[in-house]
Amino acid sequence: MLLSGLLCRLSNPLFAAGRKSSYHFMMKAFILAAGSGSRLRPLTDSVPKCLLPIQGAPLLEIWLENCAMAGISEVLVNVHSHAGKIRDFARTHKVPVRVHIAEEEELLGSAGTLAANRQFVSGEDVFFVLYGDVLTNLNLLDLLAFHRDHATVATLGIHHVPDPTQCGIVMTDEHDIVRGFVEKPAEPIGNWAFSGIMAARQQLFDFIPTSRPADIGFHLLPQLAGRMSAYRISAFLLDIGTLHTYRAAQSSWPGLAGTGKIEARQS
Repeated sequence: MLLSGLLCRLSNPLFAAGRKSSYHFMMKAFILAAGSGSRLRPLTDSVPKCLLPIQGAPLLEIWLENCAMAGISEVLVNVHSHAGKIRDFARTHKVPVRVHIAEEEELLGSAGTLAANRQFVSGEDVFFVLYGDVLTNLNLLDLLAFHRDHATVATLGIHHVPDPTQCGIVMTDEHDIVRGFVEKPAEPIGNWAFSGIMAARQQLFDFIPTSRPADIGFHLLPQLAGRMSAYRISAFLLDIGTLHTYRAAQSSWPGLAGTGKIEARQS
């Protein structure tokens, strides 16, 4: 079973044309997608935020394609609003990544979701945490290589933002170690923000509080100051959490390098 799955991934055009993993082919990732998408109404009245189309492709499909190119073989997606539609997508998608669904009748918070599903990544040296409403063509292998070169609990992908009051802001030293983290600061001291993309080791779970809901930005990352590294992202990255950014994505999204997917849809 493992051999046939590996051969399937290696023969897939996403690997042939794109970025191949130099580590192993059995990594895992959390894709956090339980948000209600209230700022995207009325679009999210009938469609979950993670399935909103970007130039014809559901956002979650784009994430799975990017994961496949990085050698991520399994993802766990937490769901709440429109859970049935996400389950249907998980059963019918064609990307060579296995999707596990964790439905939350009551929201656990982003950090709470990680804690509740810790067993999913048990035994993994490194795993990814990905926010489902982020659109990016970041090469996840670049962030992974950076993370493996640093002896930190986690590596945050960070990007430069115009309005730091709406983001989780990081303060780094000359060695790219995160010395401070503040979620949505009233008086920010910088413009480098957490992107919603993180590579982490098992020690991450030791810092998640026991109360629920528990949020990654408010309750987890501030506890990890001095134990995180920061990887500066230069690739395309856009949070599609508002109608304005979602509409902007339709014209600005360049596609995933090496797949030919967007070019095919536009031709």
